[in-house]
Parts: sequence; C-alpha cells; structure tokens
Amino acid sequence: GPGVRGGPRGGNAISKEGVNMQICLVRSQGYQGMVDGGDNIKEASWESVSSMLQVGGTVIGSARCKDFRTHEGRLDAALNLVQRGITNLCVIGGDGSLTGANLFREEWSGLLDELVQSGQISEEAAQTHSALHIVGMVGSIDNDFCGTDMTIGTDSALHRIIEVVDAIMTTAQSHQRTFVLEVMGRHCGYLALVSALACGADWVLIPEMPPKDGWEEQMCHKLSENRADKKRLNIIIVAEGAIDQNNKPITTDLIKDLVVRCLGFDTRVTILGHVQRGGTPSAFDRILASRMGVEAVLALLEASPGTPACVVSLCGNQAVRLPLMECVQMTQEVQKAMDEKRFEEAVKLRGRSFENNLNTYKLLSHRKIDTELPHSSFNVAVLNVGAPAAGMNAAVRSAVRVGITEGHTLFAVNDGFEGFYKGQIKEINWGDVGGWTGQGGSLLGTKRTLPAKHIDKIAEQMKIHNINALLVIGGFEAYLGLLELQAARSKHAELCVPMVMVPATVSNNIPGSDLSIGADTALNAITDTCDRIKQSASGTKRRVFIIETMGGYCGYLATVGGLAAGADAAYIYEEPFDIRDLQSNVEHLTEKMKTSIQRGLVLRNENCSENYTTDFIYQLYSEEGKGVFDCRKNILGHMQQGGAPSPFDRNFGTKIAAKAMQWISKKLKECSLGLCEVRTDFCYKSNRKHTYSTLLQEIKC
Repeated sequence: GPGVRGGPRGGNAISKEGVNMQICLVRSQGYQGMVDGGDNIKEASWESVSSMLQVGGTVIGSARCKDFRTHEGRLDAALNLVQRGITNLCVIGGDGSLTGANLFREEWSGLLDELVQSGQISEEAAQTHSALHIVGMVGSIDNDFCGTDMTIGTDSALHRIIEVVDAIMTTAQSHQRTFVLEVMGRHCGYLALVSALACGADWVLIPEMPPKDGWEEQMCHKLSENRADKKRLNIIIVAEGAIDQNNKPITTDLIKDLVVRCLGFDTRVTILGHVQRGGTPSAFDRILASRMGVEAVLALLEASPGTPACVVSLCGNQAVRLPLMECVQMTQEVQKAMDEKRFEEAVKLRGRSFENNLNTYKLLSHRKIDTELPHSSFNVAVLNVGAPAAGMNAAVRSAVRVGITEGHTLFAVNDGFEGFYKGQIKEINWGDVGGWTGQGGSLLGTKRTLPAKHIDKIAEQMKIHNINALLVIGGFEAYLGLLELQAARSKHAELCVPMVMVPATVSNNIPGSDLSIGADTALNAITDTCDRIKQSASGTKRRVFIIETMGGYCGYLATVGGLAAGADAAYIYEEPFDIRDLQSNVEHLTEKMKTSIQRGLVLRNENCSENYTTDFIYQLYSEEGKGVFDCRKNILGHMQQGGAPSPFDRNFGTKIAAKAMQWISKKLKECSLGLCEVRTDFCYKSNRKHTYSTLLQEIKC
C-alpha cells in the first residue's frame, strides 16, 4: 500500500485453475519496503491477516517513497521481487502510486536486462520472471479517482465527519450558533459535498464548482432567512481546497469574518483535519475493500503477458476492471480543467455519482419563493410503511422539498396505511422537515398494516384530500400495499394515480433493488457489535459467539455482516443446511482453536431454519465443543433498526426520494396533458360538468 489512507487490507494463499499464487505482504512504508527488501517482504498466511478487518489505516504501512521515483530505486525493487519469485503486484493507493506502478511495469524488461548484465540475476531467472502484472485498487478518503464511484476509505471518512457534525449540532442549537467546518479535499470536494447532503448544511464550498460572483451576499441572505424562520443552527461546510472563480482560496477564517461582519452571528470554526483518516473502518469500506481484493487477485490470476495494467473499480454495485492509465489520465484531466476554469467540465469528469450529488444538493439547498415555483395544482401524499429503517426521514425530507420545488402541495400521512384510512393526513411544508436528515426511525410514524381491508376508506380519503399521487417509503409491506392498491383501481377511480415506492428496510429484501435505505446502518450496528464481541473473545480465549441478526427470510444482513465482521460461518434461509454442515463447522472451529486465533464468530439469520434455532445451534456448539471452547449467544434484535442513520443511508435516501418525486412530477404532467384532451372531449359531448374523480370513474381511467 504505497499511498493508502484507510480501509481494511489482507490476503491469503489462493489456488485457482491449477495456478498456485503465494501471497506476500510488503511491509515498512509501501514502495520503500519493496526497494529495501529483506524482512520488509514477508509471506502472508491465513493467520497473519486475521483480525485486520476492524483496524483502521494500514497494518503493512504506507508512505511516499522518493527512492522508487529514481531508476536506481526501481532497479533495487525489481531485484528484490525476482529473488522472491514475485511477478504479480496488487497496489493499493492513489493516482500517484498507481502511475508509479505502471511505470515500473513498463520498465520491467529493461530492469531485468540491467540485472542480468550486472550479474545480479541469471538469464534463466530473467526469462522465468519476464512479465510483471499490475492490478490497482484505489485507497483515498477524497474519492478523487475517476472511473470508480467510491474509493476505499471514503465512507469511513464520511462517518468521522458526520459524527462530528451530529455532535456539533447539539451545541449549535443550544447556543444559536453558526459553524464553519473544514473537511479534507485539496483537489476534490466529494467529502464536503456529501457531508453537506448528509447533514443538510446551509452552504457548501468545493473546488470543482466555485461560487458565482456575489456569493457572499447570497450566503449571508440565506443564513439570515434561516434565523428568521427560527432555525437555531447554521452549518457551512468548506473543502480545504475551496476556491472562487479566480482560483483564489476560500478559507474558513474568511467565511467566519464575513458572517460576523455582515450578520453579527456568533460563529465558530472547526477544522477536522486528520481525524477523518482515523478510526474503525465502516461496514461499507470493509465490504468494498474485500470485494475489490478478491477481484484484484482474480485479475492477476487471469493475466497474460499482453494484459494491460488495470484498476479494480466500483461501478453501480459491481466490481469492474478498467484500464489503469486511462483512469489516471482522466483524473489528471480534472485538475487541468479546474486550473483552466472549465469547472462544469471538471464536474462531469468527476463522474456520474459526483454530478448527481451536486445536482441533488442544489435542488434541496435553496428554498424558492412562490413566484419562482412552477404552477401545479397537484397534491402528493408521502407515507412510511413497514418497520422503521434509518434514513426514512432523510427520504421524506428530500421528497417534500423536491415536491414543493416542483410546485406541488405535499401531504404527510402518519402511521402508514392505518393512518391513511383513519384520515391522519395533513399538509407538510418546507420548514416542517428541517433537521430530519440525521434523525433515526420514522418521524411520520410507520406500521405494517396492509391496505386491502380498508381500500374503500383509503379511496375516500384520497377523494377528500384530492390526492393525485402517492410516494410510499418502506419495506416489503409497502411493496405489497402498492400491489393491493393497484389491484383495486378497477373499483376505485381515486386510485388511478401515479404511485411509486422507495425501498427502505434493514432486510434489503425488495425485488428489483440492489440496496434499501436502512440496510447500511443495520450493517454498521452488526459490525460494531461483532467487533466488541471479538475483542471480548480475544481476551478470554477459546470462545465462540453465536449472533442472531434480523432480516426475516432474507439473508442479506447475516451474509454481508459476516463478510464485514470476519465471521467463520453464516446461516441463511436461501442456503439450506443440515446437521452435517453444523458438525463440519464445529470441527472447523475446534481446529481453529489450535492456532493463534482462539475465537470464533457465527452469524445466523433469524428465520434461516424453523428447527435449527439460535438456541439449538448454541446448545449444539456448546456440547460438541466441550473441553475445547465455550460458547455464548447474542440476539441483536431491534438495535439494528435504531440509531442515527449512516452517511450512506442519509445520502441514498435523499437521492432516491428526489428521483422518485421527479418521476411523479413527470407522470403527473403527462397524465394532465392527456386528461385535458379527454376531459374537453367528454364534457363537450355530454354537456355536463364533472369533478376530476367522477370524470376518472366514468371514463374508466
């Protein structure tokens, strides 16, 4: 890891298609260890990388290496690799580290020739190790590498930032203060932008999109408007590389002086600094790094002498391999575009994820006055259905504010479909959802009640409030509920309106969606608990913990939680198991206790088996492991649904709800144009006046 900044690392001996790959770890400051050789390059075993998942930073060390930038340094590195039979490199770092690795690969044959001529290696050794294969993984908290949606370490840095912001909010609200926060990002504003989305910051300054001239007055005007609305807290987030249109730096002290001078607000500056790089890796980073590590080794195993160097990237929810130097060149183009003041191009070069984040922030940050809003006579209802999931409130806030920006009147429904048929419906405004982003649970209230038994009453309430569209945020009950409403359209014209569901459930069991709001927060709760349990077990030695997770009949939490926590086994409903599998796992743990890793962790999905319950597995392990290890059990329960939402869930909920509301607006406009034509034609022929609902009923919409 020449320039790595966070996230878990590790490796083990892998055999595939008859190819044996010996894994070595280069210790002592990245490339420097490769140049120095000796004990800095050691063979890695299964045990040597155990218990690394929960450790922040990099266990094998990382630093910039001046020696590797010289030809002599790379010659020494080549000698050390050939002497150990190493011709495959997995490099974890930023664009500088990956560029250096590619240069090393291009020079490889020439370096070997020099070593042969100097008599340091034989001709046979040079022929045996004639090709060097390079695979890169990007480790950078700034998320500043083009070609990947997320780099290793970024999500953990966001966790540190949001933890600080949440703590500051309590003080700021008590004292009615304005806080200016500086976050890392000399050349990339990703951390600042996503942090602003996650906490609902009033203003954000990033290097890719400098504010337009006159931004000082606009910012102060917005802060004063917030105070007029009795908002006790103002937060301004600044990337350390923030600049204005003339490429001049915008510092936190400059902003503080501006706010104090123009508004007289009590203002404080907080510079987070290197705290963003530290701490325990988040669940997302552990899973991302693990998946990328596997893909990197597979890429090395499949490489041939002509295979170009690649970098393992995240695209959507998939690990992909991209040409390394193309991604490096695109990353360098971003800085070039910024230097030449081509800021819109710089944003596009950052990628789809960055651009979507920026557009969503712009959409939600500024409250338009009534004269600026598009004309709309539509009413849209928002409700939560199913079990609570962290991030639901962020989704509601986003939906309400985007809906108001689109010109609609928004209605909030309390307690799901149960509150709907009881008439617990009221209009909700821009200011009503202020500060909701970081709140856990469901502030609207949510229940599992399905609408089928109360369709008539729900249709009546939709008629009373003239509801023209529904946005349902929830889990599998929300999915089933919309299917029931759709099935009742033939009987109730009021239900012939656009309906959209936003998946929000810790179980992550909604068809058609890779991820659901709340699942990431639940995974972090699971990994945090498992980390503490493993620490407890390492102190007592020879102990196995059986952990029951939520998820209903979906094994997502148990499987991915097991990957993030380093579990020995995970029992899920989708993968049937029997007593022989249980016995095999007990034998594995018995053998494990003979090694230096004298602890075990087993996860069980709550509904994985009707008969093999948590108690049964606990008793079986206790009996079979008697004299070798003792056993404990822990049912995590509803703690997986609680707590403040993770940065990922806050941003995911914000973006997906904004997308859903924009879809509703599009459908309403399409329907209104079509209905105008139908209504004109129908009313002309019948020579009668009709309300919207009776018209729909009569034309069987």
